[in-house]
Amino acid sequence: MFNAVTRSIIGAALAGLACVGSARAADDVRYKPFVLGSSGLPGTFEQVVHSVRNALKANGFEEAGYYLPYSGAAVMVVTSPELRAAAGRVRLGGFGAGERVAVTDVKGKMQVSYVNPAYIGSAYGLGKLEGVAAKLKAALGAQQEFGAAKGLTAEELAPGTYHYMVGMPYFHQVDTLASYADHATAVSAVEKGLAAGRGGTRKAYRIDVSGDVSVFGVAIVTGDGIDRGAKDTDKEIMDILDYQDLRSTAYLPYEVLVKGGDVLALRGRYRIALNFPDTKMAGAHGFTKIMSAPGGIKDALEAVAAGDRDK
Repeated sequence: MFNAVTRSIIGAALAGLACVGSARAADDVRYKPFVLGSSGLPGTFEQVVHSVRNALKANGFEEAGYYLPYSGAAVMVVTSPELRAAAGRVRLGGFGAGERVAVTDVKGKMQVSYVNPAYIGSAYGLGKLEGVAAKLKAALGAQQEFGAAKGLTAEELAPGTYHYMVGMPYFHQVDTLASYADHATAVSAVEKGLAAGRGGTRKAYRIDVSGDVSVFGVAIVTGDGIDRGAKDTDKEIMDILDYQDLRSTAYLPYEVLVKGGDVLALRGRYRIALNFPDTKMAGAHGFTKIMSAPGGIKDALEAVAAGDRDK
């Protein structure tokens, strides 16, 4: 028979093994870019959008902006104290200060979806954002994650780890679009650039994370024009990438981060691949079909960052 001391040692060892097993299981959880809240809700597109906006507000979210990127699609960007606090804790966290929510009319069936907080939080160094996820689930539902066949673990998504392939950028390898003497001047320039529609853009939202960090949502409506040959508009890019039964409309819009006097943007190749991680290089819906997109997006965002001065 085991004596009391032996039983205690064995019990402690088993408990430790259970904790290790639980931690390993948690590390093995795989996340996908988007969450389908609900599908096939009754009502017209406009009625569903109205219901979604009300539900988000009722669950403590603040709407920072709303826009229609193209017919049959609406994007709402919301924030909350928890999101802003998480965004303020890391150097480039402001890119994740807004949660993107979409309503998409897919052949008359209304899909409500949103960016997976655990996925984007892991990628941007914000943590799993469990509180945000719980509130989104309460507001909109959470039928399933989608946007990748297998998904990625938090470790695989982490800043400095995730990139699509060798030679592709990491999270921290951002584009500096412009630099100004101080934060107020930089914010004013971006506001002027968006108000003027520079680069074929439109303002989707603005969130002030702190006194020297602000993030803008930028819709690319017309881009620099068809004569430039670049696929840079929201519709052009989504026509290629967003073809599955479950739509990834909440990929939009793009973020411009003003940190101090610097105006920054995630590189297009990183941001596109992060949100569409299973995209092949070739084929009808492959990256080769949008090879000009990263450059076109950067051109549009640089035009915004220039404000009312020449680039």
